[in-house]
Amino acid sequence: MILANITTPLLGLVDTAVMGHMDSSAMLAGASIGALILTQIYWVCGFLRMSTTGLSAQAKGNTGNATLQATQVLWQGGAVALALGFALLVLHVPVLKIGLLLADPNALVSVHTEAYFSVRVWGAPAALLNLVMIGWLVGQQRTKAVMLIQIVGNMLNVGLDLLFVLGFNWSVAGVAAASVIAEYSMVAMALIIAFPLCNTVKPQREWFGKAARKTILSLNSNILLRNLILQLCLAFLTFQGARYGQTAAAVNAILMQFFVLIALGLDGVAYAVEALVGEAAGAKKQHEIKTTSLRGLFWSSLFALLYSIGFYLFGDIIIGQLTDITKLQQAAMTYLPLMVWLPIVGHWCFLFDGVFVGLTRAKAMRNSMLVSALVYFPTWYALKNLGNEALWYALLAFLLSRGVVLGGYFAWLSRQNSCHD
Repeated sequence: MILANITTPLLGLVDTAVMGHMDSSAMLAGASIGALILTQIYWVCGFLRMSTTGLSAQAKGNTGNATLQATQVLWQGGAVALALGFALLVLHVPVLKIGLLLADPNALVSVHTEAYFSVRVWGAPAALLNLVMIGWLVGQQRTKAVMLIQIVGNMLNVGLDLLFVLGFNWSVAGVAAASVIAEYSMVAMALIIAFPLCNTVKPQREWFGKAARKTILSLNSNILLRNLILQLCLAFLTFQGARYGQTAAAVNAILMQFFVLIALGLDGVAYAVEALVGEAAGAKKQHEIKTTSLRGLFWSSLFALLYSIGFYLFGDIIIGQLTDITKLQQAAMTYLPLMVWLPIVGHWCFLFDGVFVGLTRAKAMRNSMLVSALVYFPTWYALKNLGNEALWYALLAFLLSRGVVLGGYFAWLSRQNSCHD
């Protein structure tokens, strides 16, 4: 899962580097805002992956009717994903207008934002269905298949990036088109792998009935609220940064690549924990839940330390590869100490997110995110005289709070021997 996830931030690095070497920082700022609008929606819809992973893993642990239950999870999640994807296509014009209103970019940046968004949005059905497919395969512990899908899809995206932008001179629209093609390719690969695992089990009408919808809604609504709060905080960082000016918006796009590298890399450990904890919860094995969680925490801490060392030693090189605009390089370099601390402070919340996804304890995840948001905004407000830098101090406080709240609650559940209830 680490190998699979690490290709996604590398893709973001390539996207940023391609646009960062163009003539104007407006292209980078515009495309980053356009990507953010869709990424925020996709991340909010991350409940599709999270709920599917937990339910799929618990189905695998249920030895009585594992295949039937797992197939039901796949069809239910897929139906919700496609419905949301096509709804986004229908509503993409007002969605873009709202995004531009919130970001308030200048006219030139707005042009590039619209050019990127109007192409990239056509990949929405595939992008959301891919969340379900990846979540289901992770829950079934088919992580080698997930790695193959992610690597092939993202390398295809990189190749098309270079072809469309450098070869065909399609600018930001070329970056968006490459992503759309890769998203549909990844879904096709996932379906080819997943359907044989269903062992010819066909969908049943009751899977989509009132009782089933109520169960799905209860789980997904709590994770949706959790994701909305998370994306509110991340969107505030980007949109408030855009209000500080074009340079701040471009710098934040560069710094966000450090965050994505951390988040998706450490989520590789968390995804594995989701699958193993979910299987243990499905089998009602309390001791195995604790053991898997502690083992995951060890590996998460180790990789966080390696990230911090890497950023300390090579952070200036990473920034230099992302842009050759001297002004942006100098501005981004001042944030390197914060980037060094980011993985150490943040890895706890990624790991325990994985534990609670496996346990399908969505209310706990929702509540921890709410508490952390109540830390994030006051921290920013108290430090707002620092300008754009205050946003990143607030993000550190936000990540730390999430880890403390979730870790403390898990410790309490463990003492009560009630993790799998």
